[in-house]
Amino acid sequence: MKKQLWSVAIPIVVFLVILFLPAEVFHMPGLTIVEQRVIALFFLAALCWVLEPIPIFATSVLVIVLELLLISNKGLIFFTAAKNDPGFGTLLSSSAIMATMASPVIMLFLGGFFLALAATKYRLDMNLARVLLKPFGSNSKLVLLGLMAITATFSMFMSNTATTAMMLSILAPVLTSIPADDRGRIAFVMAIPLAANIGGIGTPIGTPPNAIAFKYIVDLMPMTFGEWMMFAVPFVIALLVIGWWLLLLFFPIRKKDIVLDLQSQFMKSWRAYVVYITFGVTVLLWVMGGLHGMDSNVVALIPVGVFVCTKIVTKEDLRTLSWDVLWLVAGGIALGLALEKTGLAERMVNSIPFATFAPIAIVCAASLLTLTMANFMSHTATANLLLPLMAALAPRLQGLDALGGPVGLLLAVTFAASLGMSLPISTPPNALASATGMVETRDMTKLGVVIGLLGLIMTLVMLFILHLVGWF
Repeated sequence: MKKQLWSVAIPIVVFLVILFLPAEVFHMPGLTIVEQRVIALFFLAALCWVLEPIPIFATSVLVIVLELLLISNKGLIFFTAAKNDPGFGTLLSSSAIMATMASPVIMLFLGGFFLALAATKYRLDMNLARVLLKPFGSNSKLVLLGLMAITATFSMFMSNTATTAMMLSILAPVLTSIPADDRGRIAFVMAIPLAANIGGIGTPIGTPPNAIAFKYIVDLMPMTFGEWMMFAVPFVIALLVIGWWLLLLFFPIRKKDIVLDLQSQFMKSWRAYVVYITFGVTVLLWVMGGLHGMDSNVVALIPVGVFVCTKIVTKEDLRTLSWDVLWLVAGGIALGLALEKTGLAERMVNSIPFATFAPIAIVCAASLLTLTMANFMSHTATANLLLPLMAALAPRLQGLDALGGPVGLLLAVTFAASLGMSLPISTPPNALASATGMVETRDMTKLGVVIGLLGLIMTLVMLFILHLVGWF
């Protein structure tokens, strides 16, 4: 109880102290009242996302509400009475703050949720798993690779948590056939969350951090859904192969043959065919974004319209969607909007002498900070906190060309957020694997730390290669 009270009290006290401190304390000449309020909101969000006195999605909602009250042009008159004072600062449009709840990025994620819901409801995911696993035969090492490849593929378009739950259920009968003293059991259990975490990097809708980064990247340069996949999918494949090799190295499999007996059959109702066709067409339109003129956000609404009108997704199904994830992302976008539009992000960046640091050191430091935070708190919360700052910092850094320029810094931080997987609390897929009772924390940490560090190195190499081929 005491711990819970402290987790509630600390964010509130810090928020109020920063809100009413004299501006001189911040050592930022010209800091406005509105910018000081944004600093208070930033620390409130950070502490709430770390300490979790309330659910992390509730923190995002709180951020939006407080922005409307404290820094919007329709806020409480008590907080906006001095708006004509030159030192007060620029108030945000209340419409712009509210629009974060229906940002194009939110629509992109919503379309992904509809696809995942329909695929699960009509067993498309299970049947694809059955078909895709056949080529890997019964050799235990190849079956492990096949499970990882399929999990990663599903995680590109479905929730990492849902994918992990489904794949662990597929794996359950297999685990009972592996002797209890065979370390290979750990390899099979760990393979699922590892592949889910890595696979999410492959598309803009694979994880919330990707969606948040995608918003900032398209502000810097044109990028389609398919263009993201063109560099992210090879990265995912390479890291999956390394992860597979590490699993076999750390947890050798003694059992030579594994048989996965999946009895599921493709459904043949007309609604099932609508799901199959819509799923395929949507993914194809995303991949071929540069040819048909629609951006990824517009394409994402196609399955929403089709599935609702055909009653494939009913109002009961709508209640099962992960609305909390959408609100969580919206809060991050709202926080970024406040940092950008009030000028605080630019002021913070200008107050730090980044010119005295080597660009590669800044990228490495930002990536390591992100990786560390992502191991101990929500990946989305980490991205919500750091990406707005990185988006403000990136265009002002000189010498980043060899690593892809401003976009390279954003991608390095985004990928690092998905690589935090060293603890059971790091990601929901890790928690599900830990709940099986077959994985010890030390095993998860050993694998997660190695994969995280190797992933950061691979990210820098990838950015350098993309620069050489003229991608950025």
